[in-house]
This record gives sequence, structure tokens and C-alpha cells, in this order.
Amino acid sequence: MHPTDVPGLPPGVPEHLVESGIEELYPPQAAAVDAGVTDGESLVASVPTASGKTLIAELAMLSSVERGGTALYVVPLRALASEKKAEFERWADFDVDVGVSTGNYESSEEWLSSRDIVVATSEKVDSLVRNGAPWIDDLTCVVADEVHLVDDPNRGPTLEVTLAKLRRINSGLQVVALSATVDNADEVADWLDAELVKSDWRPIDLRTGVHYGDAITFDDGERREVPVDRGERPTAALVADTLEEDGSSLVFVNSRRNAEAAARRLADVTESALTPDERAALADVADEVAAASDTETSEDLAAVVRKGAAFHHAGLSADHRSLVEDAFRDRKLKAICATPTLAAGVNTPSRRVIVRDWRRYDGEFGGMKPLETLEVHQMFGRAGRPGLDPYGEAVLLAKDHDTMDELFERYVWADPEPVRSKLAREPAMRTHLLATVASGFARTREGLLDFLEGTLYAAQTDEGDRLASVVDSTLDYLAANDFVDREGDEVTATSLGHTVSRLYLDPMSAAEIVDGLRDADDPTPLGCYHLVCRTPDMYELYLKSGDRETYTELCYEREEEFLGRVPSEFEDVRFEEWLSALKTAKLLEDWASEVDEDRITERYGVGPGDVRGKVDTAEWLLGAAERLATDLDLDCVVAVREAKKRVQYGVREELLDLAGVRNVGRKRARRLYEAGVESRADLREADKAVVLGALRGRERTAERILENAGRRDPSMETVSVDVEDGGDTSDARDADGQASLGDFG
Repeated sequence: MHPTDVPGLPPGVPEHLVESGIEELYPPQAAAVDAGVTDGESLVASVPTASGKTLIAELAMLSSVERGGTALYVVPLRALASEKKAEFERWADFDVDVGVSTGNYESSEEWLSSRDIVVATSEKVDSLVRNGAPWIDDLTCVVADEVHLVDDPNRGPTLEVTLAKLRRINSGLQVVALSATVDNADEVADWLDAELVKSDWRPIDLRTGVHYGDAITFDDGERREVPVDRGERPTAALVADTLEEDGSSLVFVNSRRNAEAAARRLADVTESALTPDERAALADVADEVAAASDTETSEDLAAVVRKGAAFHHAGLSADHRSLVEDAFRDRKLKAICATPTLAAGVNTPSRRVIVRDWRRYDGEFGGMKPLETLEVHQMFGRAGRPGLDPYGEAVLLAKDHDTMDELFERYVWADPEPVRSKLAREPAMRTHLLATVASGFARTREGLLDFLEGTLYAAQTDEGDRLASVVDSTLDYLAANDFVDREGDEVTATSLGHTVSRLYLDPMSAAEIVDGLRDADDPTPLGCYHLVCRTPDMYELYLKSGDRETYTELCYEREEEFLGRVPSEFEDVRFEEWLSALKTAKLLEDWASEVDEDRITERYGVGPGDVRGKVDTAEWLLGAAERLATDLDLDCVVAVREAKKRVQYGVREELLDLAGVRNVGRKRARRLYEAGVESRADLREADKAVVLGALRGRERTAERILENAGRRDPSMETVSVDVEDGGDTSDARDADGQASLGDFG
């Protein structure tokens, strides 16, 4: 099908598609058009990675906008939201405005009503519905990217309930669900009352197989010799083999430590294949990586990037991940060693995918558990770059013949598992039942059951009694904690319940926070941090070898600061959870005490991205705690607010005013304070030479800070200062890492 044959698009769009190199739609795209995707028909597209799902979404959204509507594109990850917004902005020439929203769960984001296409995470969309965003009522098209993630026990229920709510709000809503190839795509289509386009077609061939001994055996029986020398690892041999054909490799391993170790080893392989121009380009990327954070992780990553390799995992900062992904897409990096997070949506295709580790540790399983087929197939889908590679290869590694047979049966020849709803899990049900009542979707027990009939869970289960039982037990919990009132069959949210829903808290987190704050007159920062760290909404740090003794001692030293009763050591599970929360709280206390980021990452065995994640989550939970304390008229509001601000800025109490000035950040605030500039008011009156000296001669930075502080004449044009450390006075990132996690004021 030629783009000009596609109906319903804004004028000029078909011609633009042709000009951008699309002379013929891919078969799945043509099938979607034939199924009515540009005429407002709902659709589930279950097709492989790189087979044109995004264009199917764009065709649906653009045609919806052309009919006068508004489109919403729902993504599973914040990083993917930014990527998609940048991708969709190519339609700005056709008067299509794109907005993105991923954070601030308390806002209705009314400014988004002026956008034609909105990109948001499922959690953000759920919060918009809870907060009554009026523009949600005007949606005409919703695209759910990676809809197979309804199977995910953590994020799946939110996507599932959000789609159910959006369909109830807008009876004629077009839903376009983009999915990997899954076994039961027809069930998902039936749930959404959608047409199904299911295809195994790919724009370039994908060959899958297993490497054992000195060769890859592919699914069709063909073999490719890839000998492994004595002392050489199979992964290194496969990467070297790929480099011989000027290809890139994506290596999946099962842990962060393994990703970093593998990248260090493979850097010696990739370095030998670099040209002088590539070395120069990678040196620039490595400098950016090193400047992104003042941590050992940053230095380690920069070191391997210079040699053409990289590691990628959730412990990296957002800047690190973006730099690595961009350099790989631009073919500067030759190999990335990654944990499976890289397979979840972000666009990083390569010539060859190597799945080195097909098992990972699972605490509930009690050991190393094989990955699910769907997850491995998602990794396979990263092989082959349309327009760049003649083919893609996905290879698993086997150490013996029996393992090779198992890998063929388990992954190469197997169909992916069916998608199953996880909505009936207790954490998901208590969160979404409260939100459903608070936002007015249901006002009775029967109304709740009726709403839940519109979910995938109801479509997949024949156990009606099971659903009713889960609803009843959840309502009992919500009522016992004063989140809902029940009179007969009627269910209404209390004032507290409404607040908890709008704050996007797990009700169990809210109950823990409220119980902890009720008797707290003047809690310490550590007490506040520990309180929010023991909620289900905070992902706690694990206790490692030796930690139990360390944190047990700390627990008794600072017992008076805790907001709640310390469990007995004989309550083994509860006590260990308490200590895990304490370890996490101590990380936050270190951060708020201006401990250097590199010392924190080393002390707690985490990456800069982990620190950022803990700080963000703590700031959100402490903000929620402040709101709850205010609504309940508790005496601890000021103390909670200060604890939140100190985490937000990463500073001691005396720097809070300074750090609140945009562009100051934690390190600049300390240097200014030590120079005698102790407040926002001081910035407006202080000698400019003193300010410039404290900021190490960086004139543009000083001018921005003075302007943000409200100084009438912020210009540094006639000001000069001797920079003691001899550093340059340009506005490059500070040598001491000022442009790190702390510089987000």
C-alpha cells in the first residue's frame, strides 16, 4: 500500500511519508489501515519489534487529530516518553502540537489540553484521571505501547485499569494497542473490542540460534563457524566475529555487576576495531559521560566508552543511559553489555544480540530462575537495524549439548507465554479500588464489580466469586484505615481517602505514614526518612553480608528517632525489613548531609541512578506525608517539610534557602555559604566579585544565579576575580562534578 492510498490523514502527511523514504507500507501497517485504524477503529497490533508499530500508532493519532480530536500515547517508561515525544515532533510542520507528561502525580496538567498529541506514562495517565483532568474527557484516540506489559505484576494493573477507565469515560474512544507477538493477542483484542492484526513479518531477516563449541546452530539447522580460542570467552569471540562484518553487538547479562565486568572485557575486543575517527568521536562521548556524574561508575563507564564498549543498567543516571543509547544508535559504540531493562522499549537495535545469561536470581523462586520466553524474544527483537544491517542474529550461549537442546526448546522454537492480568494481586487491588471509588467511577459494591467487569482480569477469569471475594476483603481493609465509609452497599471515599488517591499513594503506604506521624511532635530527618522507606512505595536497599550487625547496632543507637515500634529481633522477617528501611534512610540522610555522591555509591554499593531514584521517591513520599500531616492538623508539618527540602536539594539545614535558588545546587550553595553569601537575600546584595569567586569565575553561571535570586543588575561584565584553582572560566561543567545529581535546583 502506497502512503498516498491511506485515508483520513492531514493534508501533506502522505507526501511527507514518501519524501522520508516510505514508498510502501510494511504488511502489518497496510493490514492495520485495511482494518480501519485511520477511520477510528480500535486495533491490537501484535507484531515483532522493528516491524513498524510506531507508524501504525502515528497513522491512528494523525487521523484522529484530523477529525478534530486529541490523541494520547501511553508508554511504560519515562525514557521512552521523551524518545517518543522527540519522534512525534516531526509532525509540527503539519500544525500538530505534542506534549509530554511523566511526573507530578498531584497535577491535572491542564496545559496539556492545548496539545493534539500527549505522551505520558500509564502511571501519569492514571493520576490525571484521579485528579479529574477535564481534557481527558475529550480524548478520541489512545495508543497503549507495549500493551503486553499488562502481564507485569508491578506496572501491569495500572495500565489495565487506566485503559478500562478511559474507555468508560469516552464511550467512542479508539484504542490502539501495540504488542509484542504473544500467544493470546486475540484475548487482548476481545477485551478491547478491537480488530486484531497479528504478524511475524519483519523488514529484515532475523536468525535465531545457539552457540556451542565453535559454531552457532540456527533454527533452520544451518551452522556458522565462530571458533573460540583457548582462554577466550564465547561472548568475546561472537563480538569479534560481528566486528569483522562492521556490525554491532548487544549482550544481555543478568546483573549490573556482570554488565560492568563484561563491558570491561569486551572493551579490549572493540578497541582493536576502531578507526582514528571513531576513537576521536568516542573520546568526546567519554568526556560527556565523565562529566555527567562525579562517581566511580561514571569513570568506569567513560573508560570503556573510549574503547568502543559500554554497560547499561538501571543504576546509571538518566544522562549516562541517554549518552550510551545515542552513541550506540549512531554506530559509535560497537558493543553494549546490558541488563534486560534495555530490551523494554528503548530503540537500540544491533546486528547481533547475544543472550549470555538466560537465568537470573529470583528470591521467591529461591535461586536462579529461567527467563520467560517473551522476555528473551524481546531481546531477540533488538537484532537487525532496518536500512543498516542485511540481517539480524540473536544467539544464546550453551556450555554443553544438553543445554543447547534446552535453549532451542525453551526459547528458539517456543511461542511466548500468554499475557495474564495481575489485577487481583492485593497491592494492585487496594490501590485501584480506592481510586475507582474516589474518582466517582463506582459508588457501590455492585458498581465496583461492574467496573471491574471491564478489565482484562474479568475477561480472563470464570471465577466470579473470586473477584467478589477480593473486592470484599480490600474494602474491609480500606474501611478499617478510614479511607472509605460503607453504609450497606454504598461505598464512599473519606476526605483522607480522596487525599491518598490524589497523592497516588498505595493505601498501605498512607496508613503507615499516618500511623507514624500521629504521635510525632518534632521528628528528626532520619525518623521521617525511615518512615517513608518502610512503605510499599519505596524500593528498599538489600541487606548485604555484614549489614545486619551494622544496622542492628545503628537501630538501637537511634531508636528514639523512629516513628513507630521497633520489631523484636525474634520477629525475623519484620526486623530485617526494618533494617533494610534503615539502610535506605541512612543513604538519604547522607545525601541530605552533603556526603559526596561517589562516597554514597561506594558506601551503599549502588549506582548514581539508584541514588537519583531513592531521592526522587523520598521527595514524593515526604511531600505526600507533609500533605497528610497538614490535612490531619498534626504538629509535625514543619519538620516533615524540612526533611523533604533537605532531600530535594541534598543539603544541610543552613543551605536550604540558598539551594532553593535555581541553578545553585548543593555544591555551589556550600561554596557560596563559605564565602559569606548565606541566603537568597545575600545574593541580591553581595559583592559580585565574592559571588563570582565562589562560583570559580564562571560568569554566565553567576549571572543566571543572580537573576534567579531577583538581583536587578546580574551582569558580571565588569567584574573580575582570580580563580584560585586555575580552572578555566568557561561555563563547562565544574571539574568537581557540580553538574551531577546535586545540580538540579
